[in-house]
Amino acid sequence: MDLTKLFGSKVFGDAAMREHLSREAYQSLKRTQEEGLSLDPDIAKAVAEGMKDWAISQGATHYTHWFQPLTNITAGKHDSFLEPDGKGGVLLEFSPKALVKGEPDASSFPSGGLRATFEARGYTAWDPTSPAFVRDGTLYIPTAFCSYTGEALDQKTPLLRSMQALNTEGVRLLRLLGNTTSRCVIPTVGAEQEYFLIDRALYEKRLDLKICGRTLLGAKPPKGQELDDHYCGRIRLRVADFMKALDEELWALGVPCKTKHNEAAPTQHEMAPVYDQANVACDHNQLTMEMMRVTAKRKGLACLLHEKPFAGINGSGKHNNYALSTDDGKNLLGTPHTPAETRRFGLFLAAFVQAVDEYADLLRVSAASTGNDCRLGGYEAPPAIISIFLGEKLTQSLYSAGKGEDTLEEPGQMLKTGVSALPDLVKDDSDRNRTSPFAFTGNKFEFRMVGSSQSIALTNVVLNTALADVFSEFSARLEAADDREAEIQKIIADVMREHGRVIFNGNNYSEAWVQEAKRRGLPVLNSAVEAFDALTAPKNIELFERQKVFTRVECESRREIMLENYVKVINIEAATMIEMVRRQIYPAVVRYAGDIAETVNRMRTAGAVSSSVVGQLEALTVLIDQIDSELVALREAYARSQSIEDVHAGAVFMRDTVRGCMDSLRTACDAAERITDAACWPIPTYTDLLTRV
Repeated sequence: MDLTKLFGSKVFGDAAMREHLSREAYQSLKRTQEEGLSLDPDIAKAVAEGMKDWAISQGATHYTHWFQPLTNITAGKHDSFLEPDGKGGVLLEFSPKALVKGEPDASSFPSGGLRATFEARGYTAWDPTSPAFVRDGTLYIPTAFCSYTGEALDQKTPLLRSMQALNTEGVRLLRLLGNTTSRCVIPTVGAEQEYFLIDRALYEKRLDLKICGRTLLGAKPPKGQELDDHYCGRIRLRVADFMKALDEELWALGVPCKTKHNEAAPTQHEMAPVYDQANVACDHNQLTMEMMRVTAKRKGLACLLHEKPFAGINGSGKHNNYALSTDDGKNLLGTPHTPAETRRFGLFLAAFVQAVDEYADLLRVSAASTGNDCRLGGYEAPPAIISIFLGEKLTQSLYSAGKGEDTLEEPGQMLKTGVSALPDLVKDDSDRNRTSPFAFTGNKFEFRMVGSSQSIALTNVVLNTALADVFSEFSARLEAADDREAEIQKIIADVMREHGRVIFNGNNYSEAWVQEAKRRGLPVLNSAVEAFDALTAPKNIELFERQKVFTRVECESRREIMLENYVKVINIEAATMIEMVRRQIYPAVVRYAGDIAETVNRMRTAGAVSSSVVGQLEALTVLIDQIDSELVALREAYARSQSIEDVHAGAVFMRDTVRGCMDSLRTACDAAERITDAACWPIPTYTDLLTRV
């Protein structure tokens, strides 16, 4: 296999563009992609024709505008290239209008009240900054999706708006720092993706996995991740076969997947790509999740992307590694080597501290979901409190910079292993903090809070927008200053005095940190329902409107969509659990208790009654009554939830009441599983799911 030929072979990338476009069209499209400039309308026809010819050469018969509605998955309708020629034959056509604009039904996607059912028109608009690709005989054209009245109904539109704002303010700040060459500031992202793989046949026997993506029932297995023997261990043969197939699919689609390994929990794994600009990285992550599911099914496996598929072991996250680069190759968070670079590094680092502190609630809402409510706060997932880890040395460097002291980095210390055959290694300035939700890890920040099934778009919208706003504030101060060097020092000092509270380099899991965070005035938003309100906080609406990323109406609609989704997901989980317990678990336990009762009667007839067998029957009888009682409670709570009209009140009821009833019913069912004959248990157990891959 020639990997250099495989990579991007299904993408309308640079090589395909050179081959199928005129020089003028190629250069115009490249300028649009690299500098964010508007595409010349006169070029659209040539691009459409070239893209069609390339796609057909790749076996495509259809095209689709591929967009990201507010569902955490992608969508698109497929149209063929065929057009009747009026003579009983057909032509292959793809017009500039078909490339640039599409019209899906806007009222059929979540809109938070922006579109009524009878108001159906919506538009998709081609995003030329993200390359088109061919998959399964269809040309996929990445697009934005907005309503007839102009509001964003997708993840991509606000992401592109936020990148535009960040670029404008980032370049402005660089100019004030003496940089006259960089033309663009680009947020770059690498999204590590965690996931579980289980046997497909076992998956098909679990209604909760098929409908909800997680197990609603299941007793703790004899062995979980206690021995730490799965992390980075030998990859099972079926899993290795899946990973190989996934790599090849993604490489052909231009996704630069780099790393694969076993994660900490049994059957849990991770894939990490190389960095790309935020918009493309978001598209690639959506594509990665789709290909994981499809490839797993082809290999007789099921891919679980839920944040907490199994109780009692690690859940899955998506680590959003974020950095800032320029079009001429500078990493603005890279290690500084000169006094000018050190000042720039300190100022940009201070900007992150201020942005995260001022808009911690927005970062929290960007990772808020029902699934993440099950995950955050343990098993290597960060807590629900936003803080920054810089390490003691870098933290002290920022305080020193605010005092005007020299903060040039000293050469790194050497790590000596004590073995002569092994090389000495340069140590990083600080250890890694796996409990921190927002950690500086060398030349980037790693936001570990995003859930594995979520889009990374909103997180990067928040980071881009908040940083753009802080950059604007810094620039205004520098523009008004007589002595810019002194003003940089004052800005850093002000940031550390006013926003240094968000820096925490200790154990984020400790109860002491929870109390300390409250004392510092940091937002402690333990559930998604609390976090959703941040979208409509006045200061946050003002931020988004100031940077032209969201309007007030768009903020309000997204909060509404998030609350509606929260209610619907738990509603579905509760209904699924009721059906499983009523039709599978309860009958199975009753049947097994009947078998035990018959055994007891036979033993009594024979005059040899065993107290342990009688005890088993009594325990089962108690559990049968408990399951029945808890099932009735859940059904009543579920019925009450259907009559709650206010979406926020409904979400609170789902969180506080319905999920509580589900937990109680699960406790009873899991206890019954532990004493029921394995041959009688109607669904695959945790041991089955976690070990039989």
